[in-house]
Amino acid sequence: MPLFEKILVANRGEIAVRVLRACRELGIATVAVHSEPDADALHVQLADEAVLLGPAPSAESYLRIDRILEAARQTGAQAVHPGYGFLSERAAFAEAVEEAGLVFLGPRGKTIRAMGDKTEARRRMQAAGVPIVPGLVDPLEDADAAVAAAAEMGYPVLLKASAGGGGKGMRVVEDPADLPRAFDAAQREAVAAFGDGAVYLERYLTRPRHIEIQVLGDQHGAVVHLHERECSVQRRHQKLLEEAPSAVLTPDERAAMGAAAVKAAEAVNYRGAGTVEFLYQDGEFFFLEMNTRIQVEHPVTEAITGIDLLQWQIRVAAGEKLAFTQDDISLSGHSIECRVTAEDPFRGFLPATGRIDHLEIPAGPGVRWDGGITEGFEVGLNYDPLLGKLVVHAHTREAAIARLERALDELVIRGVETCLPFHRRLVRHPAFRSGELSIRFLEEHPEVLEPESEGGADPRIAAIAAALLEHERRGAQVASRIGGSGATGASSRLSSWRASGWPWRGAT
Repeated sequence: MPLFEKILVANRGEIAVRVLRACRELGIATVAVHSEPDADALHVQLADEAVLLGPAPSAESYLRIDRILEAARQTGAQAVHPGYGFLSERAAFAEAVEEAGLVFLGPRGKTIRAMGDKTEARRRMQAAGVPIVPGLVDPLEDADAAVAAAAEMGYPVLLKASAGGGGKGMRVVEDPADLPRAFDAAQREAVAAFGDGAVYLERYLTRPRHIEIQVLGDQHGAVVHLHERECSVQRRHQKLLEEAPSAVLTPDERAAMGAAAVKAAEAVNYRGAGTVEFLYQDGEFFFLEMNTRIQVEHPVTEAITGIDLLQWQIRVAAGEKLAFTQDDISLSGHSIECRVTAEDPFRGFLPATGRIDHLEIPAGPGVRWDGGITEGFEVGLNYDPLLGKLVVHAHTREAAIARLERALDELVIRGVETCLPFHRRLVRHPAFRSGELSIRFLEEHPEVLEPESEGGADPRIAAIAAALLEHERRGAQVASRIGGSGATGASSRLSSWRASGWPWRGAT
């Protein structure tokens, strides 16, 4: 079937760049939308056309459905890709796009609505035979109902917002006396984040791993899974690093989890790319939720399967059948992704702002950078702090970690604080290297987030200094042979410097 002639990308940053590049490879013209501060952003530069939506606040730009649809009408776009975040999981947006005579590059609005309601999703998965975390399938009426349900279920328990995600409206309760207060707090947070205060209760698993399965479905009833990703390194339910495949699943467990994910997708007639998330503990896995969009961590799945998920999102939305079956999808090597954000990891991941005045992107075999920034880009507080993703792929997990270490040391972003020091420390941690992961990894290893000691030597700076000194030493030898002193230049300038960054004054 013919693909689209023009697609509007209703997003910004690295995911907008990723979609634009997928379209370019398919020969499809593109339209970018942007806010005022994003006028010179990379996604705007890469698109064939660009339309201003409004001022910086998302509510006046990237969340304005009416302005996005008007931009599509003005430019003649035939389809809209929502990326992730912003409007990507708003059923009303998907329906508005379809009502405007355009194609939404994602699942249908009714699918988004069904899986966006966590209690409804649990009911559907239970009916489809997909294992769910023991707990309720209906929202709680009040704090008293929560107390009664928890007493029957046993502690610890987890309060969760029915309409939620990303850790909002979520509270772990270990002591019955704390439950009424936690219920009120979770409900208030759910209303603030989602406009819906419905909260339900489930058993709290103490040390689970977060493992998710990528699924892909076409409009002709075919659904496949593309193996798993492990996302256990998290902070407050926000993923920080992802890898594929998991270091712990056996082939039988992988097959069982993949089959359950396909069942979940078939239960809602899923179209496009989506992710079924599970908690895994002691050989058991339980349905957590379904994300009805492309995920931030999709590159690791592309690396191990060789399947371009963004291009297949576009192809199935255009009516194409999947060109492969489950048996055709193999698993090759190991891939790891680090989310690189403008945050200070040693101050509670406090968001940072600034102007990127220097950017060096690593290269080489098996190294990929999905970024939405350039030198001169201004990082503000209006949007998500994600700057890009560093992704590596190698034949084994050990080789992938070694490659990631090298790439992290080569990635340089100056002008704004980033989480790179955290990632460098994480990948060198013995527990991470051995695959001993759970969603409590950072709680169990707080040293990964301890502030760096002031005045400590940066090994990269020391290496550069050593190289400069060696270069000057050899230059001095050459100069001495031809009668020069060789006593000037970098060696003399560096004589009062040391790797810690503090001057060395010598004996006086």
